[in-house]
Amino acid sequence: MRQKAASTGFRALDRIDRKLLVRLQQDGRVPVSQLAREVNLTVTPTLERIRRLEAAGFINGYFAHLNARRLGLGLLVYVEVTLDRTTPEAFERFKEMVAAHDEIMECHMVAGGFDYLLKVRVKDMERYRTLLGETIAGIRGVQQTHSYFVMEEVKSTHRIGIPESGPPGAGVGAQRPLSRK
Repeated sequence: MRQKAASTGFRALDRIDRKLLVRLQQDGRVPVSQLAREVNLTVTPTLERIRRLEAAGFINGYFAHLNARRLGLGLLVYVEVTLDRTTPEAFERFKEMVAAHDEIMECHMVAGGFDYLLKVRVKDMERYRTLLGETIAGIRGVQQTHSYFVMEEVKSTHRIGIPESGPPGAGVGAQRPLSRK
């Protein structure tokens, strides 16, 4: 008997769903016919499973993993941002600024000694100084920033470890390392 996922109407992930998610993270362009062979199904049920995973929000999209250095964007910086007040207006103003700049790749509101952690990728130090001074630190309400420059990217991945068992999103159960076919 299959479990239903809360609020999505999606049943719990089974072994085949997990295989599909792992494989699609490795290569989002793999043909459905090849996926079907790998999970021992025919093409139609494999495609139906993928569409169900997409509709249920397990797959948010497909993308190309670009080489930032080849694109001339060799400087990676993490920035701690502290706001002078934590009001809904200050948060909204900050979110609007972040959304308007593609160089800010990620923005996370965090608990602890500062309010936001940004991941910024730019061409060089000159461009970063401009972005920091005119944009990030220049927004009303930003009290302080601390920048951390990446010297070496030891690990950088978009892949998520897929739980072996348990309800979707529960995070319960051992995580299997992703295979590298």
